[in-house]
Amino acid sequence: MTKGLPATGDQRRSQLLRGVLDLCLLPLIAERPRYGFEFVEALADNGLDLVSEGSIYPLLARLERERFVSSYRAPSASGGAPRKYYRLTEAGRVELASGRVVWHAFSGRVGRILTDTGPTGEAHHDGPAHHDESAGPRGLPQQLGVPGASTMDPSGRCSRSSPFIWRKR
Repeated sequence: MTKGLPATGDQRRSQLLRGVLDLCLLPLIAERPRYGFEFVEALADNGLDLVSEGSIYPLLARLERERFVSSYRAPSASGGAPRKYYRLTEAGRVELASGRVVWHAFSGRVGRILTDTGPTGEAHHDGPAHHDESAGPRGLPQQLGVPGASTMDPSGRCSRSSPFIWRKR
């Protein structure tokens, strides 16, 4: 279960997390090299305790195949078998920066939809939840030097040719 959230939503939270778990791993790796179980602990410390080692290792293998992370083996502090540690590559840093931009734009838009409509879907703009459509990180990708940022249209959305379109993994 995820801390602070009702157990009835575990399946929905699991589905949502599945789509962004690789993006959650990259900043943890950027902090310092880690081995598999440390990711489970770090995610749980951040309230994402639905994640098991069985979910982490396939993602780490894919991130390594895509050259976003590299790995090395080091002796275990407890004297056990050597552990496989993961560290971020330069391509991983670029992917993390790109992913952050996409996530903030995407989550902001989803948040607006969820807060700007009433229980039956009608729009309501009676409070601070209403957001000005012109607000947003329009120039942020270019300011961050994110590769491909010029493929975003003036509204901050990604064009069809943009590398920031969520791809199915």
